[in-house]
Amino acid sequence: MPRIAPLEPPYRDELQAHFDQIMPKGAPPLVLFRTVAASQRAWGKFRTASLLDGRLISLREREIVIDRTCALAGCEYEWGVHITAFAKAAGLTAQEVAATCSPSGAAETWNAAERALIAAADALHARVRLTDAEFTALRAWYDTAQILEIIMLCGFYRMVAYLANGLDLPLEPGGARFEEAQRDGGLARAPQAVSQA
Repeated sequence: MPRIAPLEPPYRDELQAHFDQIMPKGAPPLVLFRTVAASQRAWGKFRTASLLDGRLISLREREIVIDRTCALAGCEYEWGVHITAFAKAAGLTAQEVAATCSPSGAAETWNAAERALIAAADALHARVRLTDAEFTALRAWYDTAQILEIIMLCGFYRMVAYLANGLDLPLEPGGARFEEAQRDGGLARAPQAVSQA
C-alpha cells in the first residue's frame, strides 16, 4: 500500500498538460510525478527545478551526476528511471552504468573530467561539502555556472531520493535494476551497500 496515494486519471487539465510535456507521447506519468502532484504546491516547486534542459553541461555529464547521486542514496527507483530513459542517449556503456552504482564509483572507468564529477557527487553525499582539492578538480573542467549546476543536480536528486525512498515508491515497470547493472557491467558487488551516509 503506498504511503501517499499517487493520483489516478483523469487528471485535471493543467496537470495533464504538465505530464504531456515531460513524458514521452502515450507513456503514463511516473509514480513519482503522480505522487508529488498529490500536493499542488509540492508539484509546482518540483517541476520548476529546470535542471534537465541541457544548457550548461552535456547529457552524459548530467546523467553521470544524477545516476551516481541516486545510487549513493540507495534510490533504485530514480536511478532505474534515468538509466532506462537516458543512459543510451548519454552514451553510457554497461560498465559505466554499473560503475555509477558500485561502492567505489570505479574511478578507472571514467575520464578525468568524469572522475571529478563522481568525486564531487561522492563528497557531497558523504560530507555535504567539497574539499579544496575536490573543488579544484571540478574547476579544471567546469566553469562557475557549470559547477553550480552540478552541485544543484546533486542536491535536487538527493531530494528525489528522499521522496522515492521515504514514500517507498514501487519501482517503475521496465526500469533498470541495480543487480542487473552490476551483472551486465561485470561488477560483482550489489549496490545495496553503496550509501556512505
